[in-house]
Amino acid sequence: MTELELKYGCNPNQKPARIYMEDGELPLEVLNGRPGYINFMDALNSWQLVKALKKATGLPAAASFKHVSPAGAALGLPLNDTERLMYLAPEGDLSPIACAYIRARGADRLCSFGDWAALSDTCDGDTARFLAGEVSDGVIAPDYTAEALEILKAKRKGGYNVVKIDPDYVPAPIERRSIFGITFEQGYNDLAIDESMLENVVTKAKRLPHDAKNDMLLALITLKYTQSNSVCYVKDGMTIGVGAGQQSRIHCTRLAGSKADVWWLRQHPWVLELQFAGGVRRPDRDNAIDLYIADSAAFTQGDAWKRLFKVRPKELTPSLKTQWLSKLTGVTLGSDAFFPFGDNVERAHQSGVQYIAQPGGSIRDDQVIETADKYGMVMAFTGMRLFHH
Repeated sequence: MTELELKYGCNPNQKPARIYMEDGELPLEVLNGRPGYINFMDALNSWQLVKALKKATGLPAAASFKHVSPAGAALGLPLNDTERLMYLAPEGDLSPIACAYIRARGADRLCSFGDWAALSDTCDGDTARFLAGEVSDGVIAPDYTAEALEILKAKRKGGYNVVKIDPDYVPAPIERRSIFGITFEQGYNDLAIDESMLENVVTKAKRLPHDAKNDMLLALITLKYTQSNSVCYVKDGMTIGVGAGQQSRIHCTRLAGSKADVWWLRQHPWVLELQFAGGVRRPDRDNAIDLYIADSAAFTQGDAWKRLFKVRPKELTPSLKTQWLSKLTGVTLGSDAFFPFGDNVERAHQSGVQYIAQPGGSIRDDQVIETADKYGMVMAFTGMRLFHH
């Protein structure tokens, strides 16, 4: 047995705390810092997500985790000019793995504040330099370049958490956990998510382009490691809204949809043109943008805006927001369990959803399919539930 003692568990009063293996050596190494209980829960869940994404798509993948659910996940596709601006990305060429993490964090920068980063590929200098400028608790990756390690070890006065994971590690087929002194046992969820799960298209519209299939795989794999109930909106190889841990399916769909709407509104020309005052930090920018999008009229009343902006922002009225949101199209939605009613599809349509992947199996599947057909959506029944607790 090998073990790593932790400062405490989920809360400071929960002592002692450790991670350990009954047999063999721990498949990870702490290269810097002192990760805690929740850090390792985020690290191990997020690593499984990015490893599965890389296997399913063949592309580098990254995730930004908070409290054992992803704030964002993305594939390593190049950043366009708009993405560079809205994600606060550096200029110049960037490696695919750096692009993957910048996009994963950019999915919901507000929720990614103080995140745990996961990388499917070696952490390089590009990725480390971006991480160095963000508020983050730690990172897990299969390896680190010497340059990246030097940069990360200097972060947070030398206390930034850096974990190296063995990419070839395979967990035991049976997993156990203890709740209230009682041990639970189940088989490890080794379900492989690939294109074969997308073959049962049940709507009148049947065409699934390659990019849409990748987005479906991204949505489903993200849901596999998101606290249930969960729904995920994806566009162009990145999550744009994740609704986790809700008690009803429609609330998942609404929550994730509202996040997708904010992601799209952040691309409105007036948001991109916001002129921040000198010295305004990245987290303050993110908060200001969120408040501006929520209610720009209230946010710019009085003189409070002068602390953040060089000039008073324009008023982004509800009608202007509605007009801009109508331009959001080509979105993919995944659900970890079936849609019990067509209202979920109606809400998804409001956020530009064109493709849906869900298990199917509701007694009202006909109603759900009929609603999807009304909007010309393509919906695949995967036949597999993806609950995660």
